[in-house]
Order: sequence, then C-alpha cells, then structure tokens
Amino acid sequence: MQQQHTLRDVLEFEGVGLHTGAGVRVKVRPQVAGSGLRFRLGEGGPVVPALAENVTGTRLATVIGSGDRTVSTVEHILSALLGMGVDNALIEVDGPEIPVMDGSAAAFAQAIEHVGTVAQNTPRALLAVDRAFFYRDGEARLIILPADEFRIKFFVDYAPPIGTHYFDEAIDPATYLAEIAPARTFGQAHEVEALLAAGLARGGTLDNALVFAPDGPLTPLRWPNEVVRHKVLDLIGDMALLGARPMFEVISIKSGHRLHAVATNDLRAAYAPARAASGR
Repeated sequence: MQQQHTLRDVLEFEGVGLHTGAGVRVKVRPQVAGSGLRFRLGEGGPVVPALAENVTGTRLATVIGSGDRTVSTVEHILSALLGMGVDNALIEVDGPEIPVMDGSAAAFAQAIEHVGTVAQNTPRALLAVDRAFFYRDGEARLIILPADEFRIKFFVDYAPPIGTHYFDEAIDPATYLAEIAPARTFGQAHEVEALLAAGLARGGTLDNALVFAPDGPLTPLRWPNEVVRHKVLDLIGDMALLGARPMFEVISIKSGHRLHAVATNDLRAAYAPARAASGR
C-alpha cells in the first residue's frame, strides 16, 4: 500500500446534513496521482484541498472552506477515504454539509470497498515524525510519537451512562472497515435542546445518531465501546488533513476537532519538505 491509490469509479451519496438538516448530494471522483483529496463546493464552485490550513471551523464538526464557500462535517467521508487507503479523490458537494448517512462512515467505506481502488505508479506521500509532539486543550490531550505505522490509542471519560472507554489499534483498511467505520456519532439526550437552540443537529434522528438517555442508549450499541470508536473515526478524518498518510502513533485523551486542527496545522508546518514532495 505504499503506492498512491484512487477509486476505480465514481461514488454517489445522498442524504441530509446532521447539523443543517439540508438535503445534500455528493459525488466522489477518481483523480490522477498527486491530486490529493479535494472538495468542489457546489457546481462551478471553488476546489478546496482537504488540508489543515483550509479548516474554517471546528465546533462539533470540521469545516473546510475558501472565502465565503464552506462545507461542514467533512470528517466522516475523509475518515473513510484515509482509512480505506484512497490518496486521490475529488469530492463534489451540492449542499452545505456532507450527508450524515447513518451517523457513521460505514456507507462511505463500504462503497469504497465495493467499487475498489487502483494503484497508481507514484509513491504514497507519508508524514512521519522524528520527535514527540504534545498538545493540550483543557482536559484534552493529544500526543504524536514516532512509529513505523499509523496507530491510535484513544481514551474517553464521559459522565454516566457513557462512562470510560479505550481503543488501541493500528489503522489499515481491514481494521478500519470492520472495527471503526460503523461507529456512530453520539450525544446525550439532555444536549439535544441546546444544540437545536444553537441551530445545530437539525438533521439528527435516532436513525443517524447514537443518543444516550440517563439510563442508557436509546438504540442498541454496535460495540460496548462504540463511543470511543467514533472518536477514533473522527480523528482519522481530521488526520486526513495532513495531505499525506500518517506514519506515527497518536495517543489521545478526550481530544476533539479543535485540538486535531491545531496538531495537523503544526505538523504540516514542521514537515514542509514532506508537503512539498507530495505536491501539496
């Protein structure tokens, strides 16, 4: 998998945005080697590389944009592309947000597996670190360590009924598809009114989000630690904004999109030669 890969064919998705509730259509097109992951924001709109410096917001989701054109909640589809080993793709978005599907990245990852990928005769852009990086935001911590693989160790600790959960795996397509992609976005029932008042979660339902009432989840869990698996899913999507495949270990304690954006910006600045070599 050290060659670049793209999709064998176009993928199409349709649904509603989790936060906007707006109907959205997405097409993901194969691209030539060296193109990277990019978004086209509307028909005839700007093409925006999926890179950390193009992040315009991180409240409850990662937002990519250029000028006054943005697309929200990009982390799930980027997670699927990175997790399934796709280096080059154009994501055409007709709407303000990536569709939430069932709240996970399963639809995206399964579609990639179904259509397949094509190896390209160009070395994959890798981002390895030669020292430790440490980031802190309140109780959240993010540590990046040198390693010869992309590995994530993630710890979460929420008030009951969610509780404390841990995940530790190397990230490859088989692991991603089976153990990470189906984990759904989540929240607690008491948070819903506040989110709606803030103009968020307008497209959320029990069909596309894992909601916890005081006595437990309102729909069956896919794993006992589904919550931390979804946090890993989000982290992978945010790491796609490096513009290269991570080759390091990530240790996270309660981290979220804001801290991930700080880290990916910092890593891209620290390893500019890797960025230049990848043509991005």
